[in-house]
Amino acid sequence: MATVIQADESQEPRTVQPAPRGGPADRVRHPAALLRLVSGLCWITLVLLLAGYARSAALGLDTDVSRGTELLPWPPVQLAAALCGAALLLVPLGYAVDRLLHADGRRVADGVLAAVLAYGLSLALDLLAGDLTTLTHPLPGGGRTDPVYGHLAPVVAFMTAIGTAGMRRWRTALAVALTLSGLSGLITGYATPLSLVLSLLLGWTTAHATRYAVGEPVGTPTEGQIGAALAACGVRTDAVLAVGPTRYLVTQHGGRPDLDVHLLDRHVQASGLLGHLWLALRLRTAPRPLGLRPLRAGLEHQTLLGHAAAAAGARTRAPVAAVELSPDAALVAYHRIDARPFAELFGECDRSDEAPGRSAEPAPTDAELRDAWQQLALLQRRRIAHRSLSPQTVLLDAEGRVHLVGLARGEIAASDLLLRLDVAGMLAVLAVHAGPERAVRAAIDVLGRGPVGAALPLLQPIALARDTRAALARHKELAGELRAEVQRQMPQATAEPVRLERLSPRTLLTGAAAIAVGYALLQFLFTTDVNPVVLVAGADPLWLAGAVFWAAVSYPVATFAFSGFVPEKLSFRATLAAQTAGSFVKVVAPGGVGGLALNTRYLQCAGIPTAQAMSSIGVSQLFGLVLHMLQLAVFSALVGVDSGGPDAESSLPSGWVLWLAGAAAAAVALSVAAVPSLRRRAQTLLRPLRAEVLPRLLDLAQQPGRLATGVAGQLLVSMCFVVCLYCCTRAVGEHPGFNAVAVSFLAGNAAGNVVPTPGGIGGVEGLTAGMLTTTAGTSPGTALAAVLLYRLLTFVLPVLPGWAAFSWLKRRRAI
Repeated sequence: MATVIQADESQEPRTVQPAPRGGPADRVRHPAALLRLVSGLCWITLVLLLAGYARSAALGLDTDVSRGTELLPWPPVQLAAALCGAALLLVPLGYAVDRLLHADGRRVADGVLAAVLAYGLSLALDLLAGDLTTLTHPLPGGGRTDPVYGHLAPVVAFMTAIGTAGMRRWRTALAVALTLSGLSGLITGYATPLSLVLSLLLGWTTAHATRYAVGEPVGTPTEGQIGAALAACGVRTDAVLAVGPTRYLVTQHGGRPDLDVHLLDRHVQASGLLGHLWLALRLRTAPRPLGLRPLRAGLEHQTLLGHAAAAAGARTRAPVAAVELSPDAALVAYHRIDARPFAELFGECDRSDEAPGRSAEPAPTDAELRDAWQQLALLQRRRIAHRSLSPQTVLLDAEGRVHLVGLARGEIAASDLLLRLDVAGMLAVLAVHAGPERAVRAAIDVLGRGPVGAALPLLQPIALARDTRAALARHKELAGELRAEVQRQMPQATAEPVRLERLSPRTLLTGAAAIAVGYALLQFLFTTDVNPVVLVAGADPLWLAGAVFWAAVSYPVATFAFSGFVPEKLSFRATLAAQTAGSFVKVVAPGGVGGLALNTRYLQCAGIPTAQAMSSIGVSQLFGLVLHMLQLAVFSALVGVDSGGPDAESSLPSGWVLWLAGAAAAAVALSVAAVPSLRRRAQTLLRPLRAEVLPRLLDLAQQPGRLATGVAGQLLVSMCFVVCLYCCTRAVGEHPGFNAVAVSFLAGNAAGNVVPTPGGIGGVEGLTAGMLTTTAGTSPGTALAAVLLYRLLTFVLPVLPGWAAFSWLKRRRAI
């Protein structure tokens, strides 16, 4: 219901405090609190690790701080401790009274909850970390101090949970009280530097955990308060009507145009913040999430963009007033536009013939399409990037004029890349409602061929607004038709997509796996009785030379193996360089993904069509898998024959395990054949094998000599690596059986490459060393030393020549 506000022109500007609406629904879980919680936990973990593993450094820091505090002028110890304790108690007490007088009791209750939790966690951490001497001091009467200087954590948690934004005096008082209390603890010997840091981190982390768990109370201004705030800015309002959670319709006095008021508060900032953070992490050109900006900065940014767009001559919502209601709420008033979004006016372009006879959906006219491009051109002329073009932000009024709204995430003085992204976004929006042909033709008529062609590499789903991506997802062929239409009208345009992703999910998974593997490896290095690094440094030079020789021989052998599965003639020098360059590429790609992509690109540049190139790679991978399993089976049988006796066979799977594995495989195959949905899925997965790999294999069958070369090369490549690993084990002083080393390599390398780390780092080392220990009977330390030496020769050292080969191939345009 509208609230009538009588405007008073003599009213002075004033700050309006929003009235909180009571109830649990008026709380918001701000994702920023969750991020701070995670950050605090990481810092606490780092401090505990420093206290546990860097004892000498921590004790040295404690000694230096103690000597420094002795030089400070300080009153008697008992008096100083009493004064600091009183200050530490009076500051939060006074702040609580101040907040209660301002009717902010819910935040005070949250602060009390956070303080209680922080005190409880301090006691729990005292029990768990009591044996860390770097966090404690011995007491004169026996015993030791607490690992957490517990006086500070509840105070920090209380003040942080309530919030001190905009309270400069209280923040200063808190900083002074914490500093004096910390110095008092250091001088009296009841605290160490790390215990002080741990206490502060614990209080800060607990406060943000509480704020995220129970939510932060949010006050929402009433219609009357919004009218009063606008009147203070000179806007004479007649009525204020809420038309949405954060939108209000304001009627002005004297028949002036209505206003569209947008509220900025914690709800708006927290809405979709995690999704925007994930996008900012992945996308190089993602806009900064609104929730990471201070409220006032967001208010200024939104107002400035509105004025800049209006000054550029574009039809958009022009700001009339901007008011900061409180530290947690602000509003921006715009001239109201009597227009509706494209998403409501027009149906989506659908060329399917599934519903013949259906009436055509309304679509924008050519004049309206050109007007949309003209509005975007006005923004681009002033280098203003919209960043959020979608069917919801492109509006059309009753007179057929297009308006662009939703500039909150835009940028001024935008780069060329951002301007090209806007062109790509508008192409996608108009193609959804008018079809690719009309959208591209209108763009060329207004912008010209250059900007439209430059936007072609940016027509990627990740670069588009969420609503636009959703519309394109409903018509899967529309994005491809749009790119094809741009290329049809501009054949000279570059079609290769621009790399916009900073991080992909696979990269993040790879990084997490690498950290976990690295930590496990360091733990093993520091806990094993034999130091593998010492063994590698003292390796036998003759066996080491043999390992280097067989590691080097593997590259020309791999060249023959690769060429044998390609019917076309390849340059041996270039192919050898491609195999060497794989050593550089696999450093940044999990498993063999980088090598496959490099070999495919090499064959394409050699003039082999993409389908045939991928088929050759598929044939070589298929033969490599089959031969690898055959070699593993043969050497596993030979290990049992060589060792003899029941004790040696214990390291290999027993008969019932093999029978069980075979029965499980048979059951899976029968299930896939019996269930229609699984059978269709299997047929879909095997279609590339039947349609591409098998015909290529038939072509190779007509050249038996080349096929034999490929098969022999695949076998010899594995044997080169097996001999290299055998030489490495002999170099570190072990005398294992050759067959046991072969089984260790074949099993460990196959299983280790499944780990999603570059080159299988961590997985190959751990599993191969474990197989050497169980199968060949070597000690864990020497097994790891042999594997590390092997990986040094086959993975680390070849990176530099691989980079040189990669650069050489790039200069010759061979990849």
